[in-house]
Amino acid sequence: MHIVAFEKLSQQLEGRIVVLEPLGEQHVEGVRAAAADERIWTWMWTRDLDAWIRYTLESDLLTPYAVLRGGEVVGSTSYVEPAPEHLRVEIGNTWLNPSTWDTGTNVEAKYLLLRHAFEELGCRRVEFKTDALNERARAALAALPAQFEGIHRKHMVVRGGERRDSAWYAVIDDDWPEVKAALEQRLAKS
Repeated sequence: MHIVAFEKLSQQLEGRIVVLEPLGEQHVEGVRAAAADERIWTWMWTRDLDAWIRYTLESDLLTPYAVLRGGEVVGSTSYVEPAPEHLRVEIGNTWLNPSTWDTGTNVEAKYLLLRHAFEELGCRRVEFKTDALNERARAALAALPAQFEGIHRKHMVVRGGERRDSAWYAVIDDDWPEVKAALEQRLAKS
């Protein structure tokens, strides 16, 4: 069995609109500034920025990136729970400053992570999950297009005790050529 090259998970990924840099202490002040808008935290697992920073920088389950646009931190995204033995990774723990919504920032960040996962890491499957009530995120995942795979009821306890049902989506290697073409077409218009 081919084992993916997950030692390459944490490397800078550059696009035309954004640069994804491995998230580190040097990004914390930029994260604080970019994360000041309350709308970011509506659907995140916590509304405590310090808890988010600690977990994201210290967790063995994440490979986090700072999303930079014009050299400024505008958000963060991560590879989550990589499973090289199953040729699988999740993209998640993502948020962007609302000033970047509908600007191509999220589209290119997802494109860079997906391309890296399929073309460099050798993944066969990339997963996404979001709060089932988060219509904005669900529409963005459907637009990739990622395949909707169902709702996991009472999947998580978030934000100090709230129940979260999670909507699951995935792109598999068989889908990647079509998804890649769709994303490149969208990016050409950005």
